[in-house]
Amino acid sequence: MTDRLRDVYVVDAVRTPIGKYGGALAGVRPDDLAAGVLRDLVARTPDLDPARIDDVVFGDTNAAGEDNRDVARMAVLLAGLPVTVPGSTVNRLCGSGMEAVIQAARAIAVGDASIAVAGGVESMSRAPWVLQKPERGFPAGNQQMYSTTLGWRMVNPRMPKEWTVSLGEGAELVAERYGIDREAQDAFALASHRKAARAWAEGLYDGEVVPVDGVEFARDECIRDSTSPEALAKLKPVFRENGTVTAGNSSPLNDGAAALLLVDEDGLRATGREPLARIGASAVTGIEPQYFAAGPVEAVRRALKKAGRELGDLHTVELNEAFAAQALACLSQWPGLDPAVVNPRGGAIAIGHPLGASGARITGAVAHQLAAAGSGTGLAALCIGVGQGLALVLER
Repeated sequence: MTDRLRDVYVVDAVRTPIGKYGGALAGVRPDDLAAGVLRDLVARTPDLDPARIDDVVFGDTNAAGEDNRDVARMAVLLAGLPVTVPGSTVNRLCGSGMEAVIQAARAIAVGDASIAVAGGVESMSRAPWVLQKPERGFPAGNQQMYSTTLGWRMVNPRMPKEWTVSLGEGAELVAERYGIDREAQDAFALASHRKAARAWAEGLYDGEVVPVDGVEFARDECIRDSTSPEALAKLKPVFRENGTVTAGNSSPLNDGAAALLLVDEDGLRATGREPLARIGASAVTGIEPQYFAAGPVEAVRRALKKAGRELGDLHTVELNEAFAAQALACLSQWPGLDPAVVNPRGGAIAIGHPLGASGARITGAVAHQLAAAGSGTGLAALCIGVGQGLALVLER
């Protein structure tokens, strides 16, 4: 332990292109996705001796298939790092990748580590079906299988029914509560696709996205350049007969991974690099599970208060777009925030939302955007299923 908290810097951040469900990355195991970004991240800092990495922390939401048994440690071994480098896997559902960053940064800040890698991974395509053990041995009847791709499963009967609604129904509830209509949601989704397409066309992701071995695809697979207000308006609501939430204004199911290199001052000298940004304050909050989509509202307020910042101080914001209704509801509660600084290079509706990776992806995105600007304050935030919000402030 140290007498004071150490500054924690983001030296670099990488991610894979995000694949669609059953798409280009469906043939790649999640432990290989995690190993790939870890290997590429370390290779981009040739002055760093990999043996000096004190820990690798990865977020992973489902962890029910090939990502079982601590995917962070598996990634270390598969990436060819020294076996002396440990690894730990954390789970805060959609916030898992950011939770990994926060936990790794906290270890560095208190002196438990000097150099760490934090990231996240998810393969929703390869998430398995699971079978509960029977109450008694040798059952004669059929048994139910559960998909681990997304959402509630094997729900405890003691949970109140209103808490265990689907994620999409939760988005509908938030749309009702905050008065977010279908037209506003579709317009937000369209803007996400257009910003993401423009960012790729302008090469803004060239320094951030790394290829996946054995897979060729040029960019995030779910971006729709050709979508239009008319095309989005034709889509039917998915969760209610007369609802507002559609496949077009929701994030898709995805595969991908992301990783960040975090260091203190000593670690920074060991890398021989200029940092992208400095890790600032974070906050996590809880909310009624069915209103999970509004989770970031209070988390952002608390994180900014800890950092001594206000909404008007923010130069860039990455707000994970689980649903357009969710993003718009949160934005409506932050009147001091300039909408132009939110998701300037597109959001999860277009880019994708590989659950365990998204928090690391958006944190890395903020770091790269601050580095490109040269200075400023940035924020990354996510809503989290079962009713939580998570936010992290970065500075340069």
